[in-house]
Amino acid sequence: MRMLYKIKANSPKIFVFFLVFLSLQSFSQEKNIEKANEAFKSKFYMEAVKIYEKVAEKGYRSESLLQNLADSYYFNAKYKEAAKWYKELFQFNESQSSTYMLRYAQSLKAIGNSKLGEDYYNKYLSQGNFKALSNISAKKYLDLIEENSGRYTLNKVSFNTSGVDFGVNFLNPSKLVFASTRNSGVLRNRISAWDGLPYLDLYEVNVTNDSVFSKPKALRGSINQKYHESTACFTKDGKTMYFTRTNPKKDKNGEALLHLKIYKAVLEDGKWANEEELSINGDGFNTAHPALNLKEDKLYFASDRPGGKGATDLYYVTINPDGSFGSVTNLGDKVNTSGRESFPFIAEDGALYFSSDGHFGLGGYDVFYLKINDEGEFLGNLLNVGKPINSSFDDISYVVKDGKGYVSSNRSEDMSGYDDIYRFVENTPIKEVYIKSKLHGIVKDKSTGLPLEKAIIQVLDSDNNLVSSLETNNQGAFDTIVAYTPAYILKVTREGYSSADDFSKEFQEDREHNFELDPDDKTITTGTNLAEVLNIPIIYFDLDKSNIRPDAEVELQKIVEAMKMYPELKIDIRSHTDSRASDAYNMALSQRRAKSTMNYLIKEGISKNRLTAQGYGETQLVNKCSNGVPCSKSEHQANRRSEFIIVE
Repeated sequence: MRMLYKIKANSPKIFVFFLVFLSLQSFSQEKNIEKANEAFKSKFYMEAVKIYEKVAEKGYRSESLLQNLADSYYFNAKYKEAAKWYKELFQFNESQSSTYMLRYAQSLKAIGNSKLGEDYYNKYLSQGNFKALSNISAKKYLDLIEENSGRYTLNKVSFNTSGVDFGVNFLNPSKLVFASTRNSGVLRNRISAWDGLPYLDLYEVNVTNDSVFSKPKALRGSINQKYHESTACFTKDGKTMYFTRTNPKKDKNGEALLHLKIYKAVLEDGKWANEEELSINGDGFNTAHPALNLKEDKLYFASDRPGGKGATDLYYVTINPDGSFGSVTNLGDKVNTSGRESFPFIAEDGALYFSSDGHFGLGGYDVFYLKINDEGEFLGNLLNVGKPINSSFDDISYVVKDGKGYVSSNRSEDMSGYDDIYRFVENTPIKEVYIKSKLHGIVKDKSTGLPLEKAIIQVLDSDNNLVSSLETNNQGAFDTIVAYTPAYILKVTREGYSSADDFSKEFQEDREHNFELDPDDKTITTGTNLAEVLNIPIIYFDLDKSNIRPDAEVELQKIVEAMKMYPELKIDIRSHTDSRASDAYNMALSQRRAKSTMNYLIKEGISKNRLTAQGYGETQLVNKCSNGVPCSKSEHQANRRSEFIIVE
């Protein structure tokens, strides 16, 4: 009782004490979160993780904390930890953006939880701009990946370390350059706040017999500095190198900001020197992982600069003859997604290889293939290169020459998450596989309702690249199989008609598109040739015959339908021949053909009193090919024609 009384008597003081304690605790917590947020913003992810987890251990949760904590692990390829915190994020608030659905899906697939990963990938597809994909299941994508799997022999190289080794490129036929955190004896106590590992430097290694490697050595010269150097590419003469370097800057508060930038260096007396920062860099974003095209007049790279489509996009810039750079161009929707696209490489055949976690893959970054021409136009479909190059982990920095090459991956047996370098041999070429969509429909004359033959159908993707082109048949129908594209446009054109188009954001495996085209402003009056209006070609007859052939029946049906639609219409059928054979013979032949045509129309239900027929023989030639004048077959053919002249 006394104890109870004492507590009651002193409860106001205790209450105040707890308020002060909670206030101080809350203030300290807010300061820690603020500090963690600054580290996250500066991309010091492992520093941020330590603080976020310390706060989380005390039971604090917020949406932004869970997002940043999960992302910090995700950006360091620690997918087990990332999946744990993404799970908590979705439990905290299941209404997350498509970006987090994608990252959670990739993390789940990386740790072997493919079923739940596919579920979240399908949710990702159903969101926002990806609704067009929502009826394409993950299973279909996996089936396509399987079709290009098993084409490679893959082995880990002998010069990997227990740290990070990645980003091989060819300096010359017998020498490779790569990035590593290995101990070179210079400033090895430096630790990156991004991943908690030593900073990367560039190394070279000699290679003989494709797979025998010398001991790696740090590149000679002034290339390797205090922070990261990685992902180099070289001109064919081996004298110029483009590479990625971390460029430290300080913000207005004096805090360090580390951004990746691309530099250029030249080889002088066996040493790399005269490093020069490229003008395409910026202090507020990252620019990294350069790759030259074969002509060495375009530089491809990855960047998270403003205006991109996702976390990082692929771009290219033209290298002018004087060494200056043109404007930066985004590679567009066929390559870039809301995820991460990075590590481009242009092969000898002009193919673009790159890594992405935004296109459907096996988990983490996967390597993709896309053929491009010298103008930077895409040819064919975007393809996943398949297993064993790709795995459920991050697979990056793919380079290939003469069917042999290197790829980097953090699929290590010890689950360290550190990248290793693998050598591969491509035993069979990649196959053109894709999710198919059947597009079909009918094109008609809007005024008559008649089908239009030889209308041109063009299928364009969302970047206005031509995917397919075809013509309608004699029934006005078209039918084509195209590769999946998230959005497409069908354009229809026909001589004598206004064009039409149809835009679709929704992918379907079978899609019907019907069009009605307005005729150009062309007045149909007495004297108009109905054959020209309906685009009816020559009505063919067998030699010296006047019976209606099956192919002619198809064209004459257009006349039948037009006359049934306009019951007041009356026409005069006029048949013409070329000048070969005698004048009298041709006159009689044309008369028989005109009457045969009229009889066909009558048989099809057109009243006889709406029709007249007349043969003109060779009296109304449309060119110089009269008797005795040498002419080509096509010139004579132009004179053999039927006209359907409106007389009332």
